Amino acid sequence: MSETHTIRLSPVGVDFEVEHGETVLNAAFRQGIALPHGCKEGQCSACKSVLLDGEADMLKYSTFALNDMEKESGHVLLCRCIAYSDLEVELLNYDEEILAKAIAVKTFKGRIALIEHLTHDIRGIEIELGSPIKFWAGQYVDITVTTQKGETITRSFSMANTPDQTEKLCFIIKKYPEGKFSGELDSGGIKVGAEVTVVGPYGTCFRREERQGPLVLVGAGSGMSPIWSILNDHLKSGEKRPVYFFYGARTRKDLFYLDRIAELVGNHVDVTFIPVLSHANDDAEWQGERGFVHQSVDAKLKQLAVDGQGDVHACGPPPMIDALQPVLFMNGFETERIFFDKFTTSAGATPAH
Repeated sequence: MSETHTIRLSPVGVDFEVEHGETVLNAAFRQGIALPHGCKEGQCSACKSVLLDGEADMLKYSTFALNDMEKESGHVLLCRCIAYSDLEVELLNYDEEILAKAIAVKTFKGRIALIEHLTHDIRGIEIELGSPIKFWAGQYVDITVTTQKGETITRSFSMANTPDQTEKLCFIIKKYPEGKFSGELDSGGIKVGAEVTVVGPYGTCFRREERQGPLVLVGAGSGMSPIWSILNDHLKSGEKRPVYFFYGARTRKDLFYLDRIAELVGNHVDVTFIPVLSHANDDAEWQGERGFVHQSVDAKLKQLAVDGQGDVHACGPPPMIDALQPVLFMNGFETERIFFDKFTTSAGATPAH
């Protein structure tokens, strides 16, 4: 029987057990305690907390996430923190709603049931699971698959389907030049029928219920995946609030799901779809908005004069998220009204999506 230690979280007063050699964050996930997190690899600082009491050490991490001065003052990264005694930890960032809606992270077996080309560099996949998964719209899972050549790859992808579909998960994946998972999908290294292991759910960028004001959804690239889940889950909920759905792409050939979006907008008068093309200067036929998506978000928010009312879910590449943040703050949005999922390419199991 392995040695366990008790972790006490302040100021929320939550206790849980951590096993020998297990990180504090993984122990919390396993027991359905949703702590703030991002990369899960010691790179992003989202899980930074203060060790108030007890002995712990940390696995390898980036000093960008935790600098030496912070470490000296007792700060730790929960995704890297290994307990050697009972610990008391002060959470610097926590959300009562996230803690209340936590779902225990579990492991599922499944198989790839469908691979489709949505654009020249966007792929759709479906995974059939052997048992049902519970998740909130906007969350993601880690998918592990072994290629035809025997290489095992783990990547994180956000679900595009709604949570009422519990045994079939859909994902929208961007193909990167160096992306192993997406590259293997195209080269035939990962085929329909391939067995996969799915671990999750993770992520705090999920849809909030019973909120006031407009719902502002901003996606680019494969950021469509969680945005599509959040949008459809909201519509299924029956809640009435105006929805402004922005999607940023380079050219018209980078747009997809247009028929599905048109049907959805036609059936729901509260939904406004705003595609924005950044490289459409030579496209005389394009009637939509041009420029970068954050500029269109800024213009629409000013036109609506929402002054921080509503919720913003933004999912896409880091430059889009970085450009959007000051726009939202200048339009009066508080941090508790903004939910980001910053998609990155990765060598490990971080949200590569």
